[in-house]
Amino acid sequence: MMVNNRGSLTGLLRWQSHNVRTYVIGGVVAVMAYGIFDQWLGWLDLGLPTLPLAVVGGALGIFVSFRTNSAYDRWWEGRKLWGRLINTSRHWSSQCASYIKDEELRNELIIRHITYVHVLRCLLRKQDPLTDESVMRWTSEDDRAWLATQTNPTHALLQKQLDAVTALGDAGTLDERRLMSMDESVRHLLDIQGGCERIKKTPLPRGYGYIAEKLVDAFSFLLPLAIVSELHLLAIPVNVLVCLAFMLISEAGRVLEDPFTMFFNGLPLTNMSDTIEQNLRNRMGETEMPALVGPDYRGILM
Repeated sequence: MMVNNRGSLTGLLRWQSHNVRTYVIGGVVAVMAYGIFDQWLGWLDLGLPTLPLAVVGGALGIFVSFRTNSAYDRWWEGRKLWGRLINTSRHWSSQCASYIKDEELRNELIIRHITYVHVLRCLLRKQDPLTDESVMRWTSEDDRAWLATQTNPTHALLQKQLDAVTALGDAGTLDERRLMSMDESVRHLLDIQGGCERIKKTPLPRGYGYIAEKLVDAFSFLLPLAIVSELHLLAIPVNVLVCLAFMLISEAGRVLEDPFTMFFNGLPLTNMSDTIEQNLRNRMGETEMPALVGPDYRGILM
């Protein structure tokens, strides 16, 4: 996630260079056609009425803004889900520390939850959790071999947590009220995981982005025909400015659509996973831990 803006106008133009070329070509074609047919030959009026284009421009702005707003809702929902994950993780570690007297079992449950968080992060980013440094640090070879056989490793880890807690209840070392409380925490974790998977596996319909791109491209060839008679060569930069504004609004929706990518607008899942890890290690009695990694030289926190 970009936490401070260190970009530049040239960087923005490079990012959208293919679209900028299209808008420049549209402006150049209009200027050349106006110069040849209107000014030199004087037999063809290329000027388009501005009112219809203004209506189309307004409708186009609403269309691309709708997609961007929908994408931002998904991004913000992903952030809220991970906020709930942080809180539920802290609550789980507090439950383990307060309810379970066996230190070895208590630490086992906390460590397994740390593993769960890192595995969930990897799966949401479509990375291999079995090669992730954090997952490998908290699991044995047998654990990783077992995880490799699971169709949903995070669900399998939660099942192990519930099995361990249920065994405590059956043994009479955990009363019914506390057992139900820890069972509720596992249910909350499954709800959070399901919400993240729903966002990841259900993208916005591709038609929204495709139609927006084609409409902006068409608009970039019609707009300069309406303004070239008044602006002449200035119709080219004006065309780029107006059409690039529409496209950037649409692009903002594209990059926000999936909050769990490694793109610069993705949520800082690594930072949040490490935060959870440090909080839970505190509950195991650890006090000296490495500092959290901050933003890189580009101002991006992952």
